[in-house]
Amino acid sequence: MATDQPCPKLVPAGEGRVLHVLGETLVCKVVGGETGGAYALLEIQTPPQVGPPMHVHRREDEGFYVLGGTYELRVGGQVLRTSTGTFVFGPRGIPHSYLSEGPAPGRQLATITPAGFERFFEELSRLPPSPPDLEALKGIARKYDLVFA
Repeated sequence: MATDQPCPKLVPAGEGRVLHVLGETLVCKVVGGETGGAYALLEIQTPPQVGPPMHVHRREDEGFYVLGGTYELRVGGQVLRTSTGTFVFGPRGIPHSYLSEGPAPGRQLATITPAGFERFFEELSRLPPSPPDLEALKGIARKYDLVFA
């Protein structure tokens, strides 16, 4: 009898599926297909002065736990400066963005709840790296109910 029950998974340090998206390196530690759709967890390395534009998720909440470096997060009109060990919750429906501020790359763990939005990053990783094709980016965003603010 088949089951969709998630199985335990060990992801050693430095391992996971690597995606290159808009200047950032994302490492998928666990994705929706492995958690029964409950959540996805990604490790993100962000070069200095890089980060996504302001955007709104209609379906997912996001959490950002800073592993290293400093970030400026903008969430719902608030400007939050973070450093190692800081956690920021970005609820669905609230515009947000972040920028790696320090001289060295920032590192964070990002949770996506429920899972599924990690497929957006997978699609973006297949686009030519530079310059970004804005129409293709917007088309992919629409598929995942993401709106750039």
